[in-house]
Amino acid sequence: MSLQKRNQQRLAWLCQTDRRLIDGLRVAVSIFESERLSFGQGTADAHEDAAWLLLCSLDLPRDRLDDYHDSLIPASEWRVLSRLIRKRVDQRLPVSYLTGEAWLAGLRFRSDQRGLIPRSLLVEALSFCLNEALIDPPSTVLDLCTGSGSILIHAGHHFPNAALFGSDLSPEALELAKLNLDDHGMSARATLKQGAGLEPWSGMQFDLMLCNPPYVSDSRMQTLPAEFRAEPSAALDGGRDGMDFCRPFLFQAQARLHEQGQVLLEIGHEASHFDAAFPKLEKTWIPVHAGETMVALISRKALMRLA
Repeated sequence: MSLQKRNQQRLAWLCQTDRRLIDGLRVAVSIFESERLSFGQGTADAHEDAAWLLLCSLDLPRDRLDDYHDSLIPASEWRVLSRLIRKRVDQRLPVSYLTGEAWLAGLRFRSDQRGLIPRSLLVEALSFCLNEALIDPPSTVLDLCTGSGSILIHAGHHFPNAALFGSDLSPEALELAKLNLDDHGMSARATLKQGAGLEPWSGMQFDLMLCNPPYVSDSRMQTLPAEFRAEPSAALDGGRDGMDFCRPFLFQAQARLHEQGQVLLEIGHEASHFDAAFPKLEKTWIPVHAGETMVALISRKALMRLA
């Protein structure tokens, strides 16, 4: 895709001379809205998206936009920023991939196309479970489909005495997770393994399993915006009904859990498919801002009834 003529003119104007940050923000927001970009990968709308792109690229704090509204940005900087704005439109790349970073629940993570952009509902659900005493502090935490490692790292902050374990089918994603664990000082207490599902953890048991699996159904995959298609498809595509990963995982999980162990599982908008695949499975739905039936807490006892 290429910029509309009007938006090309807006960018040309922006680069003519030194201009305030707020001027560039208005231009970027106007362009993002008129070009019908998609959001939801760490930003909610065109304003958040544009502010993140500009502030991060200028090495300014993301939460202090108002403090820098009237800061004068040199024309040379605007020329660099205009190329990023154009790339956001032309290639439909998410802003996290353009800036190389993502934020989730107050923590910063490296982000690139080796892994999904951190945005999992599991982090919010985990906080809810702790506040409601639905989960006891675990000694061992396993994060399946760990991707960038953001969920595992949040668990590490919640449970400072827990040993951390993470696995992913993608060796490239694990490279990214290792970098993020290093950044957060958790490498010494974390073990990463490459492999499908629970295969890397034969003979081991855990107190808590966290899993944000590929759960997007075939029909939803076909309608994903270009920004989401820029992410690794293997981390999103859950097959015909979105349950290709969940079926074997939940039937096998009880053997990898300690007696009081639990699984915290994200299934997004696929609750109807989940219930159809596991009609008799007892679970507790954990409410998150995006919905009431997107994250399930499942006990080992409930999983044993599936076997």
